[in-house]
Amino acid sequence: MFSKVLIANRGEIACRVAATCRELGIRTVAVYSEADAQGAHVAACDEAICIGPAPAAQSYLDAARILQAARDSGAQAVHPGYGFLSENAAFAQACADAGVVFIGPPPAAIHAMGLKAESKRLMQAAGVPLVPGYHGAAQDDALLAAEAARIGYPVLIKASAGGGGKGMREVMAAADFAAALGSCRREAKAAFGNDAVLIEKLVAKPRHIEIQVFADSHGHTVALFERDCSLQRRHQKVVEEAPAPGLTPEQRAALAQAAVAAAQAVGYVGAGTVEFIAEGDGAGGIRSFYFMEMNTRLQVEHPVTEMITGLDLVAWQLRVAAGEPLPAAPQMPHGHAVEVRLYAENPAAGFLPSTGRLARLALPPHVAFKVDGDPAALRVDSGVREGDTITPHYDPMIAKLIAWGETRAQALARMAQGLRAVRIVGPDTNAAFLHRLVQSPAFMAGHMDTGLIAREQGTLLAEALAPEHAALAATCALLEAERAQRTLDPWSACDGWSNGVLPARELHWQRGTHALPASLMRGAEGGWRLALAASQPQPLHWHAAPSGPNELALSIRWGEQTLRAHVVRQDDNRDDSRNDSRAAKPARLHVFASDGHAALSLRQASTHAASGAGGNGRLSAPMPGRIAAVLVAPGQTVQTGQPLLVLEAMKMEHTLQASDGGVIDAVLVAVGEQIQEGALLLRMRAAEASEQDAAGVTTTGDAA
Repeated sequence: MFSKVLIANRGEIACRVAATCRELGIRTVAVYSEADAQGAHVAACDEAICIGPAPAAQSYLDAARILQAARDSGAQAVHPGYGFLSENAAFAQACADAGVVFIGPPPAAIHAMGLKAESKRLMQAAGVPLVPGYHGAAQDDALLAAEAARIGYPVLIKASAGGGGKGMREVMAAADFAAALGSCRREAKAAFGNDAVLIEKLVAKPRHIEIQVFADSHGHTVALFERDCSLQRRHQKVVEEAPAPGLTPEQRAALAQAAVAAAQAVGYVGAGTVEFIAEGDGAGGIRSFYFMEMNTRLQVEHPVTEMITGLDLVAWQLRVAAGEPLPAAPQMPHGHAVEVRLYAENPAAGFLPSTGRLARLALPPHVAFKVDGDPAALRVDSGVREGDTITPHYDPMIAKLIAWGETRAQALARMAQGLRAVRIVGPDTNAAFLHRLVQSPAFMAGHMDTGLIAREQGTLLAEALAPEHAALAATCALLEAERAQRTLDPWSACDGWSNGVLPARELHWQRGTHALPASLMRGAEGGWRLALAASQPQPLHWHAAPSGPNELALSIRWGEQTLRAHVVRQDDNRDDSRNDSRAAKPARLHVFASDGHAALSLRQASTHAASGAGGNGRLSAPMPGRIAAVLVAPGQTVQTGQPLLVLEAMKMEHTLQASDGGVIDAVLVAVGEQIQEGALLLRMRAAEASEQDAAGVTTTGDAA
């Protein structure tokens, strides 16, 4: 076995490989770009070497720099993870030439399976079922159009060297073929440097089913059951599970036999995945299956296979690469496992990647994966930590959640429970989308295909958290911060606050472009009554406890309704180079409940008494807080609507404005001063001698 392995990757897969190496007593070397200097994978390894700037082409894809790092560190082997150089035959060969073991298949196998057309010809010779199509070398446009007509529409044009959904077009009729072919060629050329294509029959209601295979250098090849990867967006996987639901024992055996034949046809060694497209029968089963491609590496979704077999596939990779024979393989899967990919992306914007600092990262608790250990109910694989930044340079995956159960229903229930515990503040994420997806009736019934997400996107992309629940939780969080004056303040932001008795308070929460008004008033026997939007005032009670940095766990009763939620305050991001509190970026309160997530800002906060004391030009504080800024001086003339002071409450800033023009007579507070509700802040007088009274004030608020 190796004593030192270099991991030529980053993020969660690098952390995953490092964990197994640590279990086996193997020292690890991380490589990192300048953007990843503080990355979790760097901390997970025993040594770390910088290999270049942020762009992947100058770091993680630079084979020469990675090999130099292996030589400099004395690593005996390189584990490529997945992505980057993991399926690069030239890199595998360069490792061999340098005397460093490449923990993956032989270069010839990578090359053979790297070109779709070539791999299909090999599979045909090996007797592996193929989708009816054209995989020839001739690429004349007229010939391709004739082949499409022979196959019969609809057809699928695919880049021969493609992957990840790039260079792929569905063509429903002959009239659309020429335009689709040109578009496919251009995209394939840009992405892969090769514009060759193949044409296949478009399979109705397709399911994506793949077989995990493993082979050693002693002539042994095994299939470790199948995975279903049919839930996809933009031809990229979102949810994977094992075993695939709805298959008969005969279909499972036929898939495994075809996958082993495919691996043996190219002299495969190591971990690989043979992918098939299956024609669904509309009732959760399949009618037929066809070879699609082979991924000559470990897959992102390999944990679901580990969970149903009790195996550590990375440990198997290391043993096979070290020349050992395959261990005994299990004969039957144990239970069911489901994996979801938690991404920094915006599902409502076409699943576009999102970037930003992970100001809060709360993932569900998990049991650490052990070599050859029993499966945990919920496993979390992640390569980022709270405070890290999701950058535009790399894949925006935050974590993988893998749930196991004795049955599929139990695994899905545990997954839904785990997703409800996810709380992420910073970039947009697909957490709420995933939660709705794994609970969708079609998926729970096993009636899915690769078009399910597109068909049901109206339901899957809808905002699930009810607006009144978001405003209710945010209001309770605000009141709790006030009540914390004489207790341990969970947000360290409310010194000097008290529960002043107000006849009424108006809170105007903002969720995107939607206003969520809330009216607070004191009840006859104390306590609060709350009206939301057009509802009648209802008694409001809550219990709160700190549950993380800037986070409260709330249990709320409002009238007859109950709600449990977490509220996270996202701090403002001040520009210290400017001594102007008005330049502060608005903070937001993030509400996480069982039915979703919402980010709210306090856009306006006022009281019925906010116009001063009886119209005598005396401005009083509408709520307790701290003076964040004084924007006027004695003797200064002000206009209607001009900002006068900024009051900070719960790290949210409320700008007090003049409702009429006038002259500042006296400013009675200073920046930093803690004031109580009702405290006199300033006096104003009329700008000209007349019967006009001095100006009153109005209040607007910006969350700091």
